Amino acid sequence: MKIKKIGVLTSGGDAPGMNAVIRAVTDKAIDEGIEVVGIVGGYRGLIDNNIRRLDYQFISDIIGIGGTRLYSDRCKEFQTEEGMQKAVETCRINNIDAIIAIGGDGTFRGATDLTLHGVPTIGVTGTIDNDITATDYTVGFDTAMNTVLASLDKIKDTCESHARLAVVEVMGRDCGQIALMTGIAAGAIAVVIPEIEFDEDAALERILSARQKGKRGMVVVVSEGVYHTDENGNRIHYGEYFAKKVSEVTEIDVRFMRLGHLVRGGHPSLRDRLTASLMGVKAVELLIEGKSNIVVVEEDGRYVPMDIVFALTTDRMYKNKLQPGDLDRYNSTELDIMKAICDKRATEIKELYDVANSIAM
Repeated sequence: MKIKKIGVLTSGGDAPGMNAVIRAVTDKAIDEGIEVVGIVGGYRGLIDNNIRRLDYQFISDIIGIGGTRLYSDRCKEFQTEEGMQKAVETCRINNIDAIIAIGGDGTFRGATDLTLHGVPTIGVTGTIDNDITATDYTVGFDTAMNTVLASLDKIKDTCESHARLAVVEVMGRDCGQIALMTGIAAGAIAVVIPEIEFDEDAALERILSARQKGKRGMVVVVSEGVYHTDENGNRIHYGEYFAKKVSEVTEIDVRFMRLGHLVRGGHPSLRDRLTASLMGVKAVELLIEGKSNIVVVEEDGRYVPMDIVFALTTDRMYKNKLQPGDLDRYNSTELDIMKAICDKRATEIKELYDVANSIAM
């Protein structure tokens, strides 16, 4: 089928660089003689038929703007068959031949559902957490890390002035890469991530030793995906618990800080603008080639297509969230590829974590 009109949407949490993807998709498609429409408000926009034409005027100068100019929503109705039928009908009455969906794992599950209902869909990663295991990089990750790093540098200034220790929680869900990489770059005395068990006693000893050696300001970076269960069975964020723990066992003045959604905003970095542009162009090219139900991933510096279900299953394998039957459709070669992707991610994180501990001060 010749593609005459493409719909573009952003879904889930916003990420710096989403607008750059929208721009690249629109520019490339128009250059190929394809009309482009924006679906306003993610999958909710498909259900509500909230569609607008995208042209050069709309994409002018949006490459450096954070957030998403098409807006976003987490739409539960889209997960129902009734909602899906409304979305498909919107595509039919607007003559939309295919969809490019920008977002994370939830966005890609929706893309698969659309494809199964006859609307060819391709995913482009857009999530600050870099938590899609099948790709080396997701759009928004670099900007988020730079935002965190700038905040940590400022926090360290005041910690140094007052001889304090700050425990700083950063976003990342089940992926600790934001905390890990910014912790190394900021010279954190400890980093806590979901992927590797934290040696609390060793960290406390390191903190006390550093203070005895004359170190004034210190920062501990904790990923939001780590929790502590107290004696009453209550599950609390580990950063809050650890800040209280340090305060109790030392004489150090401790502050707990949660950067929260501050990390999502801001102008996208060069890395995110470039990656977004390349992935957006690749997505249009793949649609023109007749491809569907795939996500554009970065693999050793190349931008390549990967089956969405394969990518999502690999992600569940890495996070130990596989459900019965998830692997039944794959042969031994495909399973080996999945395992290799998971091993690569785990090895990279372990190596970085060892570096973080070896130079922590």
